[in-house]
Amino acid sequence: MGNAQEKPPAAERGGVSGLDRTKGVPNGNADVIPESRRPSPDQSYLDAPAGGLPPHLARMKNEGNHLFKHGQFGDALDKYSQAIDGCTQAGIGDPEDLSILYSNRAACFLKVGNSSDCIEDCTKALELQPFYLKALLRRAAAYESLERYRKAYVDYKTVLQIDAGVQAAHDSVHRITRLLIEQDGPQWRQKLPEIPTVPLSAQQEHHQKPASIRQAQERAARASRDQARRNESRFNALKLEGNELVKKCHFEDALHKYDQCLALKPDECALYTNRAVCLLKLNRFEEAKRDCDSALRLEPDNKKAFYRRALAHKGLQDYLSASGDLQEVLQLDPNVREAEKELLEVTALLRRSLMDDTAHT
Repeated sequence: MGNAQEKPPAAERGGVSGLDRTKGVPNGNADVIPESRRPSPDQSYLDAPAGGLPPHLARMKNEGNHLFKHGQFGDALDKYSQAIDGCTQAGIGDPEDLSILYSNRAACFLKVGNSSDCIEDCTKALELQPFYLKALLRRAAAYESLERYRKAYVDYKTVLQIDAGVQAAHDSVHRITRLLIEQDGPQWRQKLPEIPTVPLSAQQEHHQKPASIRQAQERAARASRDQARRNESRFNALKLEGNELVKKCHFEDALHKYDQCLALKPDECALYTNRAVCLLKLNRFEEAKRDCDSALRLEPDNKKAFYRRALAHKGLQDYLSASGDLQEVLQLDPNVREAEKELLEVTALLRRSLMDDTAHT
């Protein structure tokens, strides 16, 4: 049962998705559909299989799941309670089905801030199905909310014996460890209740169960975040190495570092202007101009890109374009002395080239 809260569709809320009922209707008169002819909301989810529960109890459980998913925790709690009472009255004692119902109701208690009843239901779920991961996680969260940190620590550590990939449990163990050290001092471990040893059979059973869609999405999201952190770390290291190589005038090597950076972050403007410096030093003016073009597409007012493109134009003997870029720099910042100096030189080169052209006509 997922914990994601989704807003119900507009039709269920009695709204019209922000649309005017009369728009698109001739004369502004909306057709009123008689209630008897209105389509009933889809309730096919009620008949979904629910373990070994009989149909009427399965419908209660499925309705509870639906209500929980849409943030209606109090109503979901009532449905799970009805299903639990129904199991008791019918003499149904399947441990797994009943354990799931108690764990689901515990999730509702946790959501509405009733941590004590959450702990009680989780404990019942675990008596029926020892080492049930969700019940352990929910009970641990409830213990933590009540500042019963030793018991929370034990449950989180038990979870990690079952599945070491539960990142929430890792994070909670680190957080609670700091609290216990503050609370109990260096001997904090000696005051912990005994942490149960999870049998290998329970670990294997957990890993053999197919992951739900939500669990698969959570794992994919974690993997994506981990990869993003690794990429960010590698990017920063490569950029730093490139900058150091530029300082040492190792422009070819720096160029390779910036190439690798751009493979990780192709929209990082500074990389294009940094790489343009290397290309200018290597007299690869056309490539330097292209990098400055890319930088200016990302940041149209980037002074460095205009300045370095001006130097590329100068290297290509396109003095008119160089002059235009240098004037852009000075318009953005009149105090750039290098641009003033280059503009004087480029203007002189432009005059000379125009005079040479005149002499040859």
